[in-house]
Amino acid sequence: MIKKIVKIIAIIIAAVLVIVLGYIAYAFLSFSRIDDHLALNVQNAAAGAPYGAEIYGEVEETIPKGKELTAVSYNIGFGAYSDDFTFFMDGGKESWAFSKEAVYENISGAMDTVNAYDPDLALLQEVDIDGTRSYHIDERSLVVPGIARSRSYDYIFAQNYNSPFLMYPITQPHGANKAGILTFSMAKITSGERISLPIETGFSKVLDLDRCYSKARIPVEGGAELVVYNLHLSAYTANASTAENQLRMLVEDMQAEYDAGNYCIAGGDFNRDLLGNSPEIFHTAVLDDNWAAPVNMSLFTDDITLVVPFDENEPKASCRNPDKPYEPGDFVVTVDGFVKSANISVVKSDVIDVGFEYSDHNPVYVKFILE
Repeated sequence: MIKKIVKIIAIIIAAVLVIVLGYIAYAFLSFSRIDDHLALNVQNAAAGAPYGAEIYGEVEETIPKGKELTAVSYNIGFGAYSDDFTFFMDGGKESWAFSKEAVYENISGAMDTVNAYDPDLALLQEVDIDGTRSYHIDERSLVVPGIARSRSYDYIFAQNYNSPFLMYPITQPHGANKAGILTFSMAKITSGERISLPIETGFSKVLDLDRCYSKARIPVEGGAELVVYNLHLSAYTANASTAENQLRMLVEDMQAEYDAGNYCIAGGDFNRDLLGNSPEIFHTAVLDDNWAAPVNMSLFTDDITLVVPFDENEPKASCRNPDKPYEPGDFVVTVDGFVKSANISVVKSDVIDVGFEYSDHNPVYVKFILE
């Protein structure tokens, strides 16, 4: 009888091991990176037109010099992160958005916020196109007409996430998800390109995104180009140097474009404390996570500099820790911002405080002039 019980237990253990090893093999074999230097389709969103409508909306032929322009960057958190949403990878509970309706409501609110600033450039991150976590909604169908309500834009989309089916958490598996970054311009985008960034090795690469940044080229009046970069750097990494190597690569690319006579502006989620001392500024506890560590300022150059959205008279943070529903006084940090070339002057840059109502991020903006 004892031998029989031992045999049954051994069979169960063996079966579990086979399943676990089989899943690990599936996750590794399913992983592949998108081609580097991939040309992106330039698309057009006509003002007031539904997503996918074959209607061309007129955009400016060039972007002006000497005129104040506005860029807004917003990590919309795949439409899930209302202020009471928590996320399992940050110590919270949820893996999916609360409901389809919640996704629609959060993205609608996020687009209302962006539209209030009538941006010349809009840079969005964590836009799902097919995901278990967001109920398989192609969020471009909400974001594109949401941005182009009263103004036409050219835009490009770069995919930076294509995960195999993740079985964790067991009670609500994160599933298989595809997502990316969207860049909108009120002036003609002549070409778009997706540049692959260095990522983790080992199993953690399956959990991280297929990190990249996108480049949109826009003609400037009188010659040259404005090169617009959209980025979302690594957060959940075992090696803290991964995000630094990504930022180093971005700065080197921008330096080369600037040296060629172009204007450069980058915006997005850096997953680093851009203020360097957010806990001190916002009077919170320190969070010992890579994504909240101070940015390495030595990576920037005399020509390529960081623009931190900040008003010292009314300091606001761009990101919360979604380990629990948000309450004032919780840990917050500014990880969203911009990088610019020396031929661009900044008028103002700040966080748009919406109380993390539609995402775990608040949007940020910069007002700037091409000199």
